Amino acid sequence: MLSGKLGPLQGQTDLIVLPEMFPTGFSMNAAGLAEPMDGPTLQWMRDTARLLDSALTGSFICAEAGRFYNRLVWMFPDGHFLVYDKKHLFSLAGEHEHFAAGDKRLLVEWKGWRICPLICYDLRFPVWSRNTAIPSREGDFEKEGVYDMLIYVANWPSRRSHHWRTLLTARAIENQAFTIGVNIFGSDGNGLEYVGDSGITDFSGTQICRISDREDTVTTELSLGDLQQYRRQFPFLHDSDAFKLI
Repeated sequence: MLSGKLGPLQGQTDLIVLPEMFPTGFSMNAAGLAEPMDGPTLQWMRDTARLLDSALTGSFICAEAGRFYNRLVWMFPDGHFLVYDKKHLFSLAGEHEHFAAGDKRLLVEWKGWRICPLICYDLRFPVWSRNTAIPSREGDFEKEGVYDMLIYVANWPSRRSHHWRTLLTARAIENQAFTIGVNIFGSDGNGLEYVGDSGITDFSGTQICRISDREDTVTTELSLGDLQQYRRQFPFLHDSDAFKLI
């Protein structure tokens, strides 16, 4: 049985995106809140993805080999999953003192899309988010490394919400990719307020939807064909600087 806001999505969507550290909220209490990979959060994600027949993604605090990670899980409906450990740890709040950083990006193939899921503070670092493989002018979208969608799961406070909205738009434009940002709403109990500003921006920087100042669920249909046509019409990625992340 599914309750709350996810139940009505059964059979209605291909992908559900949850915020950063969605089971606990953003916390430095890694030792007190961490779970092993085979803990209740992973099992809930597996069960929910299966029941909804949808991919599901979000991050949680993971304990592994004596270290703690802010770990994003991409769960497929059949129960197999991929993971990404947050690369850029928020040193202003001391995240680097409690968590180990990841060093590998994740590219997911799902329903014909190539998707790059990242976490919160990663948004400030365009090199890490960059579409590093350059498609041909003829629209060779099958090249390894070219993605169609960026996803940022976040706990981004309202005092810097202008940065959040602006950087999401910038990442969408510079990478010619749909960009999804999913943030929390409300108070975290530590004096920080969150207005949400979750939303989807298309490959040209046009906002498709936004959820602000409330808790809600929005389902939107995106067109991969429109993205590919836009890249053919404006082949800006072909002229970008070639580099490799190591």
